[in-house]
Amino acid sequence: MTSYFQASAPASIEADESARVDLTIHGRRHPVRNVASVLLCLLAVWAVYAIATNPRFQWDLVGQYMFDHRILHGLGMTLLLTVESSAIGVALGVIIAIMRLSPIPVLSVPAWLFAVFFRGTPLLVQVIFWYNLAALYPSLSIGIPGVVTLFHADANQLITPLTAGLLALGLNEGAYMSEIIRAGIIGVDRGQTEAGKALGMRPQRVLRRIVLPQAMRVIIPPMGNEIIGLLKGTSLVSVISVSELLFSAQIIYSQNLETIPLLTVVSIWYLAATTVMSVGQYHLERHFGRGAGHPAPGFLQVWRNALTRAHARIRPTETVSS
Repeated sequence: MTSYFQASAPASIEADESARVDLTIHGRRHPVRNVASVLLCLLAVWAVYAIATNPRFQWDLVGQYMFDHRILHGLGMTLLLTVESSAIGVALGVIIAIMRLSPIPVLSVPAWLFAVFFRGTPLLVQVIFWYNLAALYPSLSIGIPGVVTLFHADANQLITPLTAGLLALGLNEGAYMSEIIRAGIIGVDRGQTEAGKALGMRPQRVLRRIVLPQAMRVIIPPMGNEIIGLLKGTSLVSVISVSELLFSAQIIYSQNLETIPLLTVVSIWYLAATTVMSVGQYHLERHFGRGAGHPAPGFLQVWRNALTRAHARIRPTETVSS
């Protein structure tokens, strides 16, 4: 018996060695993606070099006017218009969205007409229209005709260029916001509303405590994009002489004829403001997207994942024995 095991032992070892298979891990190759990435990087480097070395951009003047007090005043006015118009638009959008969803025609039809009118006419036309409102109504009054007048004012004094810009931007933003908010509310499962009513909650409380918090996950991305678009859209009020960022730059380059450097300054400030707003939008999306199962990856996280994958591809191959 002993001699049998001694004779069969080398044979079993040889069988085990022959059964051992070397499994080499190879990362999946993406030649087209790698070539496209290299080309894009080269194109970006070339574009940066071409812009930075072009003397016609006059970067010394760009740096000189970057923090000019007139430019900073215009930037402050642009941010003020954005914040106030956004507040008007969001508040009005919530009201119009709720009216649109109402089964009462006297509420839903005017809300629908409001959205159709302000979304269907160009924003620039609305800005000029509000600025020239005095041509239609020289005086504005509130009260009962022939009985009592509660408020009366001259339209030229009441509708200043800043007021006209706020009215145009706020009402136009309210029309777009109403559709965004309505889409978010519709996106919440109807069973959530029924569950809230079954608990004895009033419809207003159901909307405020159950529906809107869940709808925010859908509302935030397009609302953020809309507000960023509004920030850039404030440049349209320069046609009615509101001293926002673009108008301030126009005043300067109309005096020194340095159009390109001043427009470059304006572009840099708009880019900086939209970047900050994009970061805020990203954090809001992550906050309201908790529990959704697909949180939005950040810019740094995207690069970290790319570097991790690149590191995994260049690691020495590993051998797995089975």
